[in-house]
Amino acid sequence: MNGRMMNDRRKDLIQKFAALAGLLVLVTVFSMTSDAFFSVGNGMTIALQVTSIAYLGIAATCVIITGGIDLSVGSVLALAGVVAALAVKAGAPVPLGMGLGILVGAFCGLLNGLCVTRLKLPPFIATLGMMMVARGVALQITGARAVSGLGESFGELGNGAMFRIVRIGEDGFPDVVFPGIPYPVVLMVVIAIAVAIMLSRTTLGRHIYAVGSNAEAARLSGVNVAGVTLFTYVLSGTLAGLTGCVLMSRLVTAQPNEGVMYELDAIASAVIGGTSLIGGVGTISGTAIGAFVIGILRNGLNMNGVSAFTQQIIIGLVILLTVWIDQIRNRR
Repeated sequence: MNGRMMNDRRKDLIQKFAALAGLLVLVTVFSMTSDAFFSVGNGMTIALQVTSIAYLGIAATCVIITGGIDLSVGSVLALAGVVAALAVKAGAPVPLGMGLGILVGAFCGLLNGLCVTRLKLPPFIATLGMMMVARGVALQITGARAVSGLGESFGELGNGAMFRIVRIGEDGFPDVVFPGIPYPVVLMVVIAIAVAIMLSRTTLGRHIYAVGSNAEAARLSGVNVAGVTLFTYVLSGTLAGLTGCVLMSRLVTAQPNEGVMYELDAIASAVIGGTSLIGGVGTISGTAIGAFVIGILRNGLNMNGVSAFTQQIIIGLVILLTVWIDQIRNRR
C-alpha cells in the first residue's frame, strides 16, 4: 500500500508540473499576442472567470478521488441560484436567500450521495438523473424566465471587492486607482485552502483517499465508506449551490439556463491538475492550476478574436488530450 501511495504521489507531482508548465506556456504566448493581457483589469477578469471553475473543480476533485463523478453541478447551481433569487424577490434578506440557495445545493448533493451509497446506483447514472431533475425544477419554478429586479444588494457578493481604492479626480469624477480583490476570488482562496487542509491534514481526508484507492480495503480497516462517499457528494452540492449564488449575484439576475456544461469544466480542471479518474489521486493545488489553465485559455482566445465555436473545439481537444494522458499514466 505504501509503495502504491508513493507511486501515486509521484505521478500526481509529474502531472501537476506538466499542468504548471502548460499554464506558463499559455501565459507567455498570450502575453506576446496581446498587450493588454498583463493589465490589472484583465488579471481580475481572469480571476473572476476562474472562480466558478475552481469552486466546482474543488468539489469534483473530492468526488473523483473517491472513485465517483458528479455530472449534476451545472444544473444544481442553476436551481440554487434561482431559489436564492426567488427568496430575495419574495422579501427575504439577501444573506438568508443565498443561504437557502446553498442549502438547496447541499440537499441535491445529499440525494446524489444517497442514490450512490444506499440505492447502489452508478455515480454516472445517479448524477445524470439529478442533472435533469434539477434543471427541470429550475425551469419549472421560474417559468423558464429570468428572475430580475433583485436590487443592488443582491449583486454585492458577485461584484463587490476588498481593498478597492477610488479617488476623486480634478474633474470631479471618481477614478479607480485599484479595482480591489473581488469577493468571489477571496472565497475561492479560502475554500481552496480549507479543502486542501482537510484532504492533507485530517482523518477525513485520509479516508477519502483510502476509499478511492481501495474501497474494500478501507472498509476492512474500519473506514465508513458510505459516510465518506456521502460527504463528498454533499460537499459537491454545497459548492455548486454557492457557485450558483455567486454567478447570479454577478449578473444581478437569476438565469435558469445558467451553468450548462459547467460540470465538464469542473472535471477537466481536476484532471488537468493531476486528479485520476480511477480514484485515489488528486490535490486541490493541482485543480487550481487546472482551473487557471482553462480560464487563461478562454481569456487569451477571446482577446485574440477567436470565435466561441472554435474555443469549444480547442477546449474539447484539451480535455480529450488530458484524459488520454491520464489513461496512459494509469496503465503505466
